[in-house]
Amino acid sequence: MAKPRNLRGLGMCITAALASFLAGFVMGWFVKSLKETTSSAGYHQSMQWKLLSEMKAENIRSFLRSFTKLPHLAGTEQNLQLAKKIQTQWKKFGLDSANLVHYDVLLSYPNETNANYVSIVDEHGVEIFKTSYLEPPPDGYENVTNIVPPYNAFSAPGMPEGELVYVNYARTEDFFKLEREMNITCTGKIVIARYGKIFRGNKVKNAMLAGALGIILYSDPADYFAPEVQPYPKGWNLPGDAAQRGNVLNLNGAGDPLTPGYPAKEYTFRLHVEEGVGIPNIPVHPIGYKDAEILLRKVKMHVNNINKITRIYNVIGTIRGSIEPDRYVILGGHRDSWVFGGIDPTTGTAVLQEIAQSFGKLLNGGWRPRRTIIFASWDAEEFGLLGSTEWAEENAKILQERSVAYINSDSSIEGNYTLRVDCTPLLYQLVYKVAREISSPDDGFESQSLYESWLQKDPSPENKDCPRINKLGSGSDFEAYFQRLGIASGRARYTKNRKTDKYSSYPVYHTIYETFELVENFYDPTFKKQLSVAQLRGALVYELADSVLIPFNIQDYAKALESYTASIFNLSKKHDQQLTDHGVSFDPLFSAVKNFSEAASDFHRRLMQVDLTNPIEVRIMNDQLMLLERAFIDPLGLPGRQFYRHIIFAPSSHNKYAGESFPGIYDAMFDIENRADPHLAWAEVKKHISIAAFTIQAAAGTLTDEL
Repeated sequence: MAKPRNLRGLGMCITAALASFLAGFVMGWFVKSLKETTSSAGYHQSMQWKLLSEMKAENIRSFLRSFTKLPHLAGTEQNLQLAKKIQTQWKKFGLDSANLVHYDVLLSYPNETNANYVSIVDEHGVEIFKTSYLEPPPDGYENVTNIVPPYNAFSAPGMPEGELVYVNYARTEDFFKLEREMNITCTGKIVIARYGKIFRGNKVKNAMLAGALGIILYSDPADYFAPEVQPYPKGWNLPGDAAQRGNVLNLNGAGDPLTPGYPAKEYTFRLHVEEGVGIPNIPVHPIGYKDAEILLRKVKMHVNNINKITRIYNVIGTIRGSIEPDRYVILGGHRDSWVFGGIDPTTGTAVLQEIAQSFGKLLNGGWRPRRTIIFASWDAEEFGLLGSTEWAEENAKILQERSVAYINSDSSIEGNYTLRVDCTPLLYQLVYKVAREISSPDDGFESQSLYESWLQKDPSPENKDCPRINKLGSGSDFEAYFQRLGIASGRARYTKNRKTDKYSSYPVYHTIYETFELVENFYDPTFKKQLSVAQLRGALVYELADSVLIPFNIQDYAKALESYTASIFNLSKKHDQQLTDHGVSFDPLFSAVKNFSEAASDFHRRLMQVDLTNPIEVRIMNDQLMLLERAFIDPLGLPGRQFYRHIIFAPSSHNKYAGESFPGIYDAMFDIENRADPHLAWAEVKKHISIAAFTIQAAAGTLTDEL
């Protein structure tokens, strides 16, 4: 039955009035919040100072001691118990939530009854020498059980036998030298390579491409032994019987090898193991340099690793934002380690814990951030960034829509000389700003800021007035967020002196000797360097989560694009004749970068004029800032690397750890003079110049205020 007209009219009036009231209330609430925020810049700054002053070196020391007492390899009971301990502490700190999130991924372990080793065999096939199976435990850890012996996760099983060929670092150029200059073939041979320079998975891939039957990896004293320093425990150098563990996958961002592109949940379709992404088809095994000195004859490998689907656990904690709860700032670092993880990752885990505790203290005092902060303790990073990638895959749609930034919290120290930062150009100015607000922990710089000591010790080669900031490559959990989803990302830690310390990573990397005592006795006895890293990471999260306008600087991106374009063009100059012959021009790229620079300048002008009391205007500008990094994502991905989708940055195809700018163009031009079909090769270069130019032009379009 229809309502009388006058009642319907009255109802419509009431509805309209209620809608008007609610709209006015919501608008008023937003404006009130904005006015409060904009009129209290001093409060914002004072709360940041309170956050940083809450952080204590002694707390980081205590967390590190607690978290390194037992091994915590991914997929083990010890690592699950550590996850539960972190979860319990986050709840105690006052975070709004702290949950375990599990995935069932493919992991790889040594066979407990059939040891891995390399042997020397005589002409009759009789073994006359075997490499060590275990590392001697460090002092105080003799009775600790469940220590995994040195191995390379995801190595193919097998017992190949053959002549041994030394291949230096097993880089692309090393194999080129052997094959093209020395006329030495590796086909049908076992190769031995020293760790360092590039990611171990790239070494294995290169050995496979060269036709090797297997590859042995060792840490050479030339790369992992600092002069005039004793081996552990008397010093921080590598003992001769220590061996570096590590995975040897070539995932190219795929995550779990059996569920590429999708989260490894109970319902997910899985590939067969033999179809798994990036799994080597040759045996790989690491040894110490004492054993490597002996392997000069015909050798036989004995590798019996077992791959199995295993449950892993991330810990996800949140602090809900007060004004923009649907905008996320993520601080994440992995928890799992090969053994005790004294440096990798637990100096990062301890720092993450202290940051969470300090934010919890602000919450308990009545403060709440503008945007939501997500804390993540990732699992199975050492097996190929699995925990972080699976969570990114499961939540990709939400994260692409709502994520402001991702800050990584892996190892907080890998040396004790100065700061190292790798990040998107969007974060350069914010990093410099907060580094100026933190005291330097370096001896002789007590009265200076972290920025000042960093600048003096490691100035940028492009601009001596600023400290060096590196491109993001891979090798840690930011990969899926930056390279696949296009979320602005950064990482910071203390590092070695790149000019004088020629060893690759810190010498005892991924060995049994990565203990709490290593850190306390040699790397950071006062824990001040880890405290500085905690303050820097914490300040970045605070500013990203609580500033009215997201503190990104788009003009720095424009400058970076100009620099990268000049570099790739200069790289091409040695092929001037071929560029002419094949009609290859970089003009479209230069034009797109010019347009982007103009759009960035115009956007910056409008950003400086934004009405901070207008919530819609603020939201519009923040969305453009937040989504710029997403604009550089190509859904088709890079050739042969579909999960690396950032057109401006990607891990180098020849070294996963290193970042490469304009990776599509760079890869197309790599070794182009030796391509079988020059016409097709240069056509590929033209294609990737076109893709880069289009992407940059499209990104410029996102900065305008109209279509």
